[in-house]
Amino acid sequence: MAKRKLILDVDTGTDDAVAVMLAALHPALDLVACTTVNGNVEVAHGTDNTLRVLDHIGRRDVPVYEGLARPLVRPDFPVPRTVDDRAGKFHGKTLPLPPTARAKAAQGAVEFLIETYRQATDEITLVPVAPLTNIAAALTLDPKLTERVPEVVIMGGGHAIGNVTPSAEFNIWADPEAAAIVFGAGFRKITLVPLDATHRALVSRADCDRLRGLGTPAGEAAAECIGHRIVAHDAAQQMATPGTTPVHDAVCVAYLVEPPVIATRKLHVAVETAGALTVGRTVIDTQFRGSGLPQCDVAFDSDPARFVDLLVRTFAA
Repeated sequence: MAKRKLILDVDTGTDDAVAVMLAALHPALDLVACTTVNGNVEVAHGTDNTLRVLDHIGRRDVPVYEGLARPLVRPDFPVPRTVDDRAGKFHGKTLPLPPTARAKAAQGAVEFLIETYRQATDEITLVPVAPLTNIAAALTLDPKLTERVPEVVIMGGGHAIGNVTPSAEFNIWADPEAAAIVFGAGFRKITLVPLDATHRALVSRADCDRLRGLGTPAGEAAAECIGHRIVAHDAAQQMATPGTTPVHDAVCVAYLVEPPVIATRKLHVAVETAGALTVGRTVIDTQFRGSGLPQCDVAFDSDPARFVDLLVRTFAA
């Protein structure tokens, strides 16, 4: 069976790192490239972190294209992260991996996305697990991107849960105008993996011990990144089960190879861009009260045991 091709759009901190490793190492996936964007960390740090991760696991062949350094509309971001700097607590600027001597690709991420999909002869799934700035910019320059991408798998948003405000999840809040463009663009298929699902795929300290015990570069790096997240969550946003953490972005990659890892419903999703208390909220029409037709497969549940087992099997090699 042919491998499933994907492009992973990241703002690499701790959970992105696990997603990159899963995408790069799973035998059923062909990671064409990573693109980076401003988000968890400034884009230059995200690019460096992505290169470090790929080099650490022996995937120096995967190119990294650096994308946009600020949101489409809001010039003050990332100033809001100085208030309680939650992203910094969960990620830090530089991952605890060896430095890389490898350079980012010369071409920018937005140009790469447009040209790659224009020239593609095989289907390539697009997996943005970061603010949607690069994707919206590419759509603005080439609206036919919606016809060329077979599926967009987005980590972002929340229905009952926010993490950067009471209403909003970080990736959507960080560039709500970009998110609104992407959700309204008319892609053939959008799968949305919000906090409602990722907070049910919790990873524990015992799971970290399993990963570390593999003795592989990926297992050890995953244990380090996830362990850091557990400490940060216990201190700042404790989960229902203490000593656990969501590894949001990796759930999206897990879905590509094991779709039953999440359970979805077809619903309409819009993004609030103007509300003083709700900017960045994903308005998910679970009761069919709005006029918009359902355009997203939205995950509300996930299988933590299946998710962790997939990480262990993949990182054992």
